[in-house]
Amino acid sequence: MMKRNILAVMIPAILVAGSVNAAEIYNKDGNKLDLYGKVVGERGINHQNKDKAKGTKKGSTDSSYAQIGFKGETQINSDLVGFGRWEYRAKASKAEGDQDNVTRLAFAGIKVAEAGSLSYGRNYGIIYDVESLTDMSPSYSGETWGGNPDNFMTHRATGVLTYRNTNFFDLVEGLNFGIQYQGKNDRTDAATANGDGFGYSLSYDFLEGFSVIGAYSNSKRTDKQRNDHNDSARAEAWAIGAKYDANNIYLATVYSETRNTSVLSNSGTTSASGETTGVGFFNAAKKTQNFEAIAQYQFDFGLRPSLAYVQSKGKRLSNDENGDDTFSADLAKYIQIGSYYYFNKNFNVYADYRVNLLNTDTAEKTGGGWVGSDNQATLGVTYQF
Repeated sequence: MMKRNILAVMIPAILVAGSVNAAEIYNKDGNKLDLYGKVVGERGINHQNKDKAKGTKKGSTDSSYAQIGFKGETQINSDLVGFGRWEYRAKASKAEGDQDNVTRLAFAGIKVAEAGSLSYGRNYGIIYDVESLTDMSPSYSGETWGGNPDNFMTHRATGVLTYRNTNFFDLVEGLNFGIQYQGKNDRTDAATANGDGFGYSLSYDFLEGFSVIGAYSNSKRTDKQRNDHNDSARAEAWAIGAKYDANNIYLATVYSETRNTSVLSNSGTTSASGETTGVGFFNAAKKTQNFEAIAQYQFDFGLRPSLAYVQSKGKRLSNDENGDDTFSADLAKYIQIGSYYYFNKNFNVYADYRVNLLNTDTAEKTGGGWVGSDNQATLGVTYQF
């Protein structure tokens, strides 16, 4: 029974931190290095005959991958600690030689006692502090307004300088804040470009398991982004969230809005090397309103069922050839039903099902929204360390 209780405590931490059960490979003279990773075998199933918006046919697809990373730190003196983190994913769904491998995280920084930490590199954007509360489902989560890497500061992002402080200089337990600056990334693919910007987050942990958090970001948009059907000069996002994580129960909800940030479509002429060339078509919603909620329960014997609801509404969309920016529609609307089963902290299987509530005609008018209009299922198995 004790082993099961320990598992019930460890599993929620693994889901949130991802690398909490990392293997310590070196710890001597103030230098510490932890290695972590996982191998995921995953198969997705599309249930309807054809998604009119996305053009996907009934069938299944592979999305297996392997991921590895390390976290290191060095004790410089009694008040000063240097640290770094790197994370890499190798996707396995394509033929050898055509596979996509990506560096997810790569940053280093310094922590000064109660004064906080300062880091620079490829890291999570400050807005993801909020989105991470509901990005917990086995498969179908973190796909909409905050689901695209390099979309300003809503997810993983390049060139971010991040300051974080916990417990407000050790004066107020549970009160944490962060400030982030992102340098300009003027890329050919406008969907992953950004101008200079700043973001902020503030959270408070109280009682047993309760937390509230808010975040805001404001960035310049690049010339290409402004030229492609949306000439707004700034991209903004704000989000608020709350969670309860105690007694084997996990409950969280998030509300957010974006301005000229959320990517709806990005197309152009694609070369053999995969580079998008030409002006193409970049479409960012002038406004989105997003609501997400999730509930999970960790049973002592390893089962962790998950139930979530996601809805994202786009307003003032500029997605037609006439430049009409008054069109509004749901970009995503679905119920997620799934579960993990943990044999132990290193091995689990999972299943996830998306009950899609998005109208097919609406999805077609918005280019498929974010996730199309089909019902979908995913089955997976994970080994992690």
